[in-house]
Amino acid sequence: MAQAISASAQRAAARRRQRAAAGTRPRKRTGGRGPSGIRWDRVARTALLATLGVVLLLYISPLHRWLTQRNLAAQETQQLHQLQQQNKQLRSHIAKLHDPTALEAEARKLGMVRRGEREYVVQNLPRR
Repeated sequence: MAQAISASAQRAAARRRQRAAAGTRPRKRTGGRGPSGIRWDRVARTALLATLGVVLLLYISPLHRWLTQRNLAAQETQQLHQLQQQNKQLRSHIAKLHDPTALEAEARKLGMVRRGEREYVVQNLPRR
């Protein structure tokens, strides 16, 4: 193993000597830059952020639809409760009308009279 290390060191020293004799400097490592100077770490970060932005944009429409449907469901539920209450009142009114005295009172409110009764119409009553 020691011979391999020394052989490697010898090759590196030989390369340095050749460069020094030719007058060229060794290339500096550019820290992630390629030959064209592109910072690939920034490109990857930008692509990741752009992808995240697209995903967020794709979630906007379903979120808006969900909120709209939730509000509509709340309104429909409120209307259902109102109609159920009105139905309950109408059913109680029907139950009252099955009573003969209540039926007669409703008929009299409408201006009806029984057979054999005399109808009187009072006109020009003073206003209070």
